[in-house]
Amino acid sequence: MHAFDYASPSSVADALKLAKPGSAFLAGGTTLVDLMKLDVMTPDRVIDVNGLPLKGIRLHTGALHIGALERMGDVAAHPVVTATHPMISRALLLSASGQLRNMASIGGNLMQRTRCDYFRDVTSACNKRLPGSGCPALTGINRGHAILGTSDSCAATHASDVAVAFVALEAQVVLRNKDGDRTVPLEDFYRLPGSTPERENVLGPGELIAEVVVPTLPWARNSTYLKIRDRQSYEFALTSVAAAVNLKRGVIQDVRLAAGGVGTKPWRLRQVEEALKGSVAVERTFADAAESAVDGARPLAHNAFKTSLLKRTIVRALLDAAGVR
Repeated sequence: MHAFDYASPSSVADALKLAKPGSAFLAGGTTLVDLMKLDVMTPDRVIDVNGLPLKGIRLHTGALHIGALERMGDVAAHPVVTATHPMISRALLLSASGQLRNMASIGGNLMQRTRCDYFRDVTSACNKRLPGSGCPALTGINRGHAILGTSDSCAATHASDVAVAFVALEAQVVLRNKDGDRTVPLEDFYRLPGSTPERENVLGPGELIAEVVVPTLPWARNSTYLKIRDRQSYEFALTSVAAAVNLKRGVIQDVRLAAGGVGTKPWRLRQVEEALKGSVAVERTFADAAESAVDGARPLAHNAFKTSLLKRTIVRALLDAAGVR
């Protein structure tokens, strides 16, 4: 492992002062430490933020507020979360083992890096890790890679489950820097790879995630998160869908959908949502609307199955969220 300095500030202001170029924030460390061991990430300074006052789960001014340092397991089990936004709880429970959920933080989960094997292998080329070196996944082993939002430079899949639920619910992230706070929709927080896949988000130098703010929807109680994977536990998604449905007499008044496992960032399914509004909540309607989910998809040699799998995942998630049997 690359040598580094370690700091443990007691205030957010001190943490931000310490955050020079080449530094990294440490919360649960379940991603950062792994990548440091592989020499994929080699920060000169590690800033332990666990002592900072960035916790709390509460309903306030029409929104659910979740501190960035809240542990995934605590958020998943919190009665306010399970009662008002069950898709968030379910996404967290399906994310990792109990041990990891007890360590990993919400902010760290949103910042986790891709699980692309080429990215994690320092002997391989990777535009995300070493800009300009190439993307072997485009012509190599790419079964788990993205089909939406890809470019000629990168097809790495975004790894977070709970980010998919947050994007479906139009969550925002509060970013803190030396000059104060700024709020960004989580969907806009993540960048498409384009020609600069190494730039994964809009965080500025020395900036950190302080809080996630989820607008409360009364009908978000009718929501779920469905994750399709090769094995039932401790595995990343081939496809996943976060779904919330507002029904009145069997007709869809409103709906929120986002997909994971298929995009270079959490993928909001707005075309599917628009096709569903005003329709009767039956399986045929769901299947017809799901066809537009793969508009613009760019399947690779080994992941073309994700186009049909995503559509079936959407239908199953909608059946569950709408209570249609």
